Amino acid sequence: MESIDNESKIKELEKTVRILQKKLQRSEADREQLENASEVREAMLKNVIRELETSQLTLESRTQELETTLVNLKALQLKLVESEKMSALGVLVAGIAHEINNPVSFIYGNLNYANNYIQDLLDLVELYQQCYTEPLAVIKHKIQAIELEFIKTDSAKLFQSMTVGAERICEIVKSLRTFSRLDQADFKTVDIHEGIDSTLVILNNRLKPSPHNLHGVKIIRHYEKLPLIECYPGQLNQVFMNIIANAIDALEENVIKNIKSEGKCEQYPQIEVFTQVIDDNWAEIIIADNGGGIDEQVKAKLFDPFFTTKDVGKGTGLGLSISYRIIIELHGGKLECCSTPGIGAKFIIQIPIRQSRK
Repeated sequence: MESIDNESKIKELEKTVRILQKKLQRSEADREQLENASEVREAMLKNVIRELETSQLTLESRTQELETTLVNLKALQLKLVESEKMSALGVLVAGIAHEINNPVSFIYGNLNYANNYIQDLLDLVELYQQCYTEPLAVIKHKIQAIELEFIKTDSAKLFQSMTVGAERICEIVKSLRTFSRLDQADFKTVDIHEGIDSTLVILNNRLKPSPHNLHGVKIIRHYEKLPLIECYPGQLNQVFMNIIANAIDALEENVIKNIKSEGKCEQYPQIEVFTQVIDDNWAEIIIADNGGGIDEQVKAKLFDPFFTTKDVGKGTGLGLSISYRIIIELHGGKLECCSTPGIGAKFIIQIPIRQSRK
């Protein structure tokens, strides 16, 4: 009886063991399934993360491209505006020069005739005085009233000063015509000195004494003999305009700064222009001022588009950038700035005397 109970217990235990084994197998299967599912989810998550990272990089790249495109578009727009302004200025200057030239030509051409006529009349009066040594009282009174002797001596000075003035106007008109080459797009063989001088004529009003700069700006020319240079004269005049105008701005700022800090400006503002031939094949133009100079941080960004140290509304930051492009790309030349803070700055332009045209 006892053996039967033991067998029954053994069978019951075997049954329990089998049930537990099946449960263990199911648990193991479930565990493996969960592990596989976890690996799948992890793989999917990694793929999603990689895709997100790729999308982010693509988005950043596209954003950078758009920003670069926007900057380029703005630069192109401002260059076009600057070009149109300079072209319009050239047309305006040419028109003014033409309108001034016509009446001045009449005046200048007739001054010599008028002088001769006046001299003839004075000679005739003198002849009358020799023939009629005792004129009537009314004539004597008129001679005294008009101060005839003064007229005789002053008339020559009068015509000489008018001739000098008319010649000066003719020189200004010539300079204006030279500067109005701004819209010329072809290579021209020109005298660089004429381009510099015409630019100085355009900026002459800014060189005169003003409430902020009582001494004005002195221009010192150190011109050496240069051959005719093959270049884009209008574009080159634009470079001279940008650099000289910036030099005048720097000098005015330096004067104001010195007056505020010291109550006076001991050093007179001046711009020196040097020209010379170097290595037989290159022309060098140096424009130097004795202003406050440029520090290294500013100098490093000087030719970058849109970089400016001027107040808002006083500068676009494109003048020197455009000048750099004109010298480097258009003329195959060199443009650099050398400066010592507190002493001044100088811009060195070097261009080939002859351009190799493709």
